[in-house]
Amino acid sequence: MKKNLLSIIILSLLVVNIILTSIMLFSVVSTNNKTAAIVTDIAGILKLEMEGQNEAEGGAEVAMADTAVYQIAEQMTITCKRAEGDTKDTYCLVNVALSMNTKDPDYEAYAGTLETNESLVKSEVIAVISSYTADEIKLDQEAVCQEILERVQKMYGSKFIYKVSFSNIMFG
Repeated sequence: MKKNLLSIIILSLLVVNIILTSIMLFSVVSTNNKTAAIVTDIAGILKLEMEGQNEAEGGAEVAMADTAVYQIAEQMTITCKRAEGDTKDTYCLVNVALSMNTKDPDYEAYAGTLETNESLVKSEVIAVISSYTADEIKLDQEAVCQEILERVQKMYGSKFIYKVSFSNIMFG
Protein backbone atom coordinates (compact mmCIF):
# COMPACT_ATOMS: atom_id res chain seq x y z
CA MET A 1 0.00 0.00 0.00
CA LYS A 2 2.89 2.37 0.80
CA LYS A 3 4.45 1.69 -2.59
CA ASN A 4 1.17 2.39 -4.38
CA LEU A 5 0.66 5.64 -2.48
CA LEU A 6 4.21 6.72 -3.27
CA SER A 7 3.70 5.81 -6.95
CA ILE A 8 0.48 7.88 -7.08
CA ILE A 9 2.25 10.91 -5.58
CA ILE A 10 5.13 10.58 -8.07
CA LEU A 11 2.65 10.21 -10.95
CA SER A 12 0.68 13.29 -9.86
CA LEU A 13 3.90 15.35 -9.54
CA LEU A 14 4.95 14.15 -12.99
CA VAL A 15 1.60 15.23 -14.49
CA VAL A 16 1.85 18.64 -12.76
CA ASN A 17 5.41 19.01 -14.06
CA ILE A 18 4.32 18.23 -17.65
CA ILE A 19 1.42 20.73 -17.41
CA LEU A 20 3.66 23.50 -16.05
CA THR A 21 6.34 22.77 -18.67
CA SER A 22 3.80 22.98 -21.51
CA ILE A 23 2.42 26.28 -20.18
CA MET A 24 5.93 27.69 -19.94
CA LEU A 25 6.78 26.40 -23.42
CA PHE A 26 3.77 28.06 -25.04
CA SER A 27 4.42 31.39 -23.30
CA VAL A 28 8.12 31.39 -24.24
CA VAL A 29 7.46 30.37 -27.86
CA SER A 30 4.88 33.11 -28.39
CA THR A 31 7.23 35.71 -26.87
CA ASN A 32 10.10 34.38 -28.99
CA ASN A 33 7.97 34.64 -32.16
CA LYS A 34 7.09 38.25 -31.34
CA THR A 35 10.76 39.08 -30.69
CA ALA A 36 11.80 37.40 -33.95
CA ALA A 37 9.16 39.42 -35.84
CA ILE A 38 10.45 42.68 -34.35
CA VAL A 39 14.06 41.80 -35.20
CA THR A 40 13.02 40.92 -38.76
CA ASP A 41 11.19 44.25 -39.13
CA ILE A 42 14.18 46.21 -37.82
CA ALA A 43 16.55 44.32 -40.13
CA GLY A 44 14.27 45.10 -43.07
CA ILE A 45 14.20 48.80 -42.21
CA LEU A 46 17.99 48.94 -41.84
CA LYS A 47 18.41 47.18 -45.18
CA LEU A 48 16.14 49.75 -46.83
CA GLU A 49 18.17 52.56 -45.29
CA MET A 50 21.42 51.03 -46.53
CA GLU A 51 19.97 50.61 -50.03
CA GLY A 52 18.81 54.23 -49.93
CA GLN A 53 22.32 55.38 -49.01
CA ASN A 54 23.82 53.36 -51.85
CA GLU A 55 21.41 54.97 -54.32
CA ALA A 56 22.20 58.41 -52.93
CA GLU A 57 25.91 57.73 -53.37
CA GLY A 58 25.52 56.75 -56.99
CA GLY A 59 23.97 53.32 -56.80
CA ALA A 60 25.73 50.00 -56.93
CA GLU A 61 29.48 49.67 -56.91
CA VAL A 62 31.16 49.97 -60.29
CA ALA A 63 33.78 47.37 -61.16
CA MET A 64 37.30 48.58 -61.89
CA ALA A 65 37.02 47.14 -65.40
CA ASP A 66 34.03 49.43 -66.00
CA THR A 67 35.76 52.54 -64.64
CA ALA A 68 37.46 55.28 -66.62
CA VAL A 69 39.25 58.07 -64.77
CA TYR A 70 39.54 61.62 -66.05
CA GLN A 71 42.34 63.50 -64.33
CA ILE A 72 42.10 67.29 -64.47
CA ALA A 73 45.37 68.16 -66.12
CA GLU A 74 46.81 70.79 -63.82
CA GLN A 75 47.01 71.17 -60.07
CA MET A 76 44.47 73.72 -58.89
CA THR A 77 45.27 76.44 -56.35
CA ILE A 78 42.13 77.51 -54.52
CA THR A 79 41.66 80.02 -51.72
CA CYS A 80 39.83 78.41 -48.81
CA LYS A 81 37.21 80.19 -46.75
CA ARG A 82 38.75 81.97 -43.78
CA ALA A 83 38.18 80.41 -40.40
CA GLU A 84 36.74 82.64 -37.73
CA GLY A 85 39.52 84.85 -36.38
CA ASP A 86 41.94 84.21 -39.27
CA THR A 87 43.54 87.26 -40.84
CA LYS A 88 45.41 85.62 -43.71
CA ASP A 89 44.26 83.42 -46.56
CA THR A 90 44.79 79.67 -46.66
CA TYR A 91 45.35 78.05 -50.04
CA CYS A 92 44.50 74.54 -51.09
CA LEU A 93 46.56 72.85 -53.80
CA VAL A 94 44.62 69.92 -55.20
CA ASN A 95 44.57 67.46 -58.09
CA VAL A 96 41.07 66.28 -58.92
CA ALA A 97 40.08 63.01 -60.60
CA LEU A 98 36.63 62.07 -61.88
CA SER A 99 35.69 58.37 -61.98
CA MET A 100 33.25 57.48 -64.75
CA ASN A 101 31.11 54.39 -65.29
CA THR A 102 31.79 53.17 -68.84
CA LYS A 103 28.63 51.02 -68.74
CA ASP A 104 26.39 54.02 -68.14
CA PRO A 105 24.32 54.96 -71.21
CA ASP A 106 25.44 58.61 -70.97
CA TYR A 107 29.15 57.76 -70.93
CA GLU A 108 29.51 57.68 -74.73
CA ALA A 109 27.71 61.00 -75.10
CA TYR A 110 29.51 62.95 -72.37
CA ALA A 111 32.94 61.39 -71.85
CA GLY A 112 34.38 63.17 -74.90
CA THR A 113 33.11 66.53 -73.67
CA LEU A 114 35.04 66.46 -70.39
CA GLU A 115 38.14 67.99 -71.93
CA THR A 116 36.21 70.82 -73.59
CA ASN A 117 34.12 71.39 -70.44
CA GLU A 118 37.05 71.13 -68.04
CA SER A 119 36.80 74.81 -67.13
CA LEU A 120 33.17 74.30 -66.06
CA VAL A 121 34.15 71.34 -63.90
CA LYS A 122 37.01 73.38 -62.41
CA SER A 123 34.62 76.22 -61.57
CA GLU A 124 32.41 73.76 -59.67
CA VAL A 125 35.45 72.42 -57.79
CA ILE A 126 36.57 75.97 -56.95
CA ALA A 127 33.08 76.97 -55.80
CA VAL A 128 32.82 74.02 -53.44
CA ILE A 129 36.35 74.09 -52.00
CA SER A 130 36.28 77.87 -51.48
CA SER A 131 33.12 77.48 -49.38
CA TYR A 132 35.00 75.34 -46.81
CA THR A 133 37.76 76.26 -44.39
CA ALA A 134 41.01 74.29 -44.56
CA ASP A 135 40.18 72.57 -41.26
CA GLU A 136 36.73 71.51 -42.53
CA ILE A 137 38.32 70.01 -45.63
CA LYS A 138 40.93 68.17 -43.56
CA LEU A 139 38.26 66.76 -41.26
CA ASP A 140 35.84 65.59 -43.94
CA GLN A 141 37.29 65.36 -47.45
CA GLU A 142 34.57 62.87 -48.37
CA ALA A 143 31.82 65.47 -47.82
CA VAL A 144 33.67 67.93 -50.06
CA CYS A 145 34.08 65.28 -52.77
CA GLN A 146 30.40 64.33 -52.45
CA GLU A 147 29.29 67.96 -52.88
CA ILE A 148 31.52 68.37 -55.95
CA LEU A 149 30.09 65.12 -57.34
CA GLU A 150 26.52 66.29 -56.86
CA ARG A 151 27.25 69.59 -58.61
CA VAL A 152 29.01 67.93 -61.56
CA GLN A 153 26.21 65.36 -61.91
CA LYS A 154 23.67 68.19 -61.86
CA MET A 155 25.71 70.10 -64.44
CA TYR A 156 25.73 67.11 -66.82
CA GLY A 157 22.24 65.94 -65.89
CA SER A 158 23.64 62.42 -65.59
CA LYS A 159 25.26 60.09 -63.08
CA PHE A 160 27.89 58.64 -65.43
CA ILE A 161 30.46 60.33 -63.17
CA TYR A 162 30.06 58.37 -59.96
CA LYS A 163 33.01 59.52 -57.86
CA VAL A 164 35.22 62.56 -57.33
CA SER A 165 38.54 62.09 -55.59
CA PHE A 166 41.55 64.16 -54.66
CA SER A 167 44.75 62.50 -55.76
CA ASN A 168 46.93 65.08 -53.99
CA ILE A 169 45.87 67.78 -51.57
CA MET A 170 48.03 70.26 -49.66
CA PHE A 171 47.35 73.40 -47.67
CA GLY A 172 49.49 76.47 -47.42
